[in-house]
Order: sequence, then structure tokens, then C-alpha cells
Amino acid sequence: MAKEKKVGEENDGPARTEKLSTKDYDKELAKLHVELVKVQQWVQKTGARVCVVFEGRDGAGKGGTIKALTERTSPRIFRVVALPAPTDREKSQMYMQRYVQHLPAGGEMVIFDRSWYNRAGVERVMGFCTEEQAHNFLTTAAPLLERYIVASGIILLKYWLEVSEEEQTRRLQARIKDGRKIWKLSPMDLKSYSRWYDYSRARDEMFKYTDTEYAPWLVADSNDKRRVRLNIISDLLGRIPYEDVPRQKIVLPKRQKRGDYREPDYPYRFVAPKY
Repeated sequence: MAKEKKVGEENDGPARTEKLSTKDYDKELAKLHVELVKVQQWVQKTGARVCVVFEGRDGAGKGGTIKALTERTSPRIFRVVALPAPTDREKSQMYMQRYVQHLPAGGEMVIFDRSWYNRAGVERVMGFCTEEQAHNFLTTAAPLLERYIVASGIILLKYWLEVSEEEQTRRLQARIKDGRKIWKLSPMDLKSYSRWYDYSRARDEMFKYTDTEYAPWLVADSNDKRRVRLNIISDLLGRIPYEDVPRQKIVLPKRQKRGDYREPDYPYRFVAPKY
């Protein structure tokens, strides 16, 4: 049996398995989407509150996983939060204030595309906060906030997407070559790419203080984008105690009769059919 790799092993990452075909991926994702719609209806019906945090290195696949999670649900109920750089006013606030205001209300699932853990990762590694601030965040602020979140009845799920050095390099190079993806590669991404082991140390420290029984980190191998999306959605469904909400059978009503309506003789400006 091959040795199971741990999150701290920085070489090739977990061994790849046979590639999942597009057909099989779409088939499985469609099944999971049906269940996510059931979760949406249950959350809306019961007033449940769910908070999902996604973290990982640049190129780990957070964006694609969040898209797969939310593409068949209502953005009013499955609400994605991706905060921009703080304004001068926000910089003067307590650090957690920016995030607390986005926690879910009744009948919502909030998905953080990056979260308060910015302080433990990019801010710490890139020198945007002091070591003292990062340490206080890890030892005091984050555990207290998460204990409060869970105690208030919010379902809190924290996912860390783990990608290998080689796969991260491949994905970032693909962004450089693909005009559709170049916007995903910022100067900050390039700087952070060179600091792989600084991020490894920051991740290890983050797990040490915030991988708790009441708010554990759930680690997913993201070297295979299709599989990690299916695995995370499946895991999430298993951690939410949703039930199928009964609904009335939907029947389309009859359309009204034309009566005296006639299509107007109007010079519509049609879009040119190039395809």
C-alpha cells in the first residue's frame, strides 16, 4: 500500500488517480446539485444559518469549487462573500468587524472566498500585519469568534484546499498563456508564488491554533479539480442536517387566449446572427 501523504509533505502531493471524464463529472455534479437545491429549500424553510470558509494557496481551486457549489442555487440564499482590500475606514476598525457583518442571517448560507484567515495567510506572509497581530489573531480572535459562531447555532464549515507545488506551477503558467485567465494572475500572486515555504509555515501555525473540535479544518486534495469539487460538495452535504422539504406539484397554468392582440409591424433592431 502506498504511503499516505500528509498536508505538511511538500513534494508531489497525493498520488493522482485515473482522470475523471467530463461525462462522469457532469453526471455526478448534477446529482449533487439536486441535493444542494434541497439544502437551499431547507435553509429557507427552517431559517437555518450556514457559514462555509474556503482557504488555500493561490491556484488551489477555490473559485472553481465555489462556482460548482453555487451555480444552481439562488445567490440570495447561497451568498458568496469576497471582500476587496479594506478602505481607510475599515483599516481603522477592529480586524474582525469586516467579517462579522457578513455572517449569515436566518435562511442563508454564506460562502467566504477567503475569509478572516487572510490575517493568518497573505497578510502575515506579505508583511501587511505584524507578527504580534498575526499571533493575537490565531490565539485569541479567531478561536473566540468561531466559538461564538458555533454557540449561536450557525453551522460553520472550514475547507482548506491543498495543492502541490507542481500543480500550482502548472495552473499559474496556464493563466499566463490563456487570455481568458490572465485576470486571475495578480502581482500579489506572483510575489506569493515565490514564498511557498513561508506560506507552509503560516498554514502550519494556523492549523495549530484553529483546527479545533468545534471548528475543525477539513482538508481536501485539490490536485484534481473535478474530484475536489465533487468531494467537497459531497462532504458539505453530509455535514448539514437537511431534510427534503415537501412542496406542491407544479403545473403550468393555461395561457390566456389571443383575443384581439396582433403582432405589431415594428422595425425591431435584431442582434446579428453571427453563429
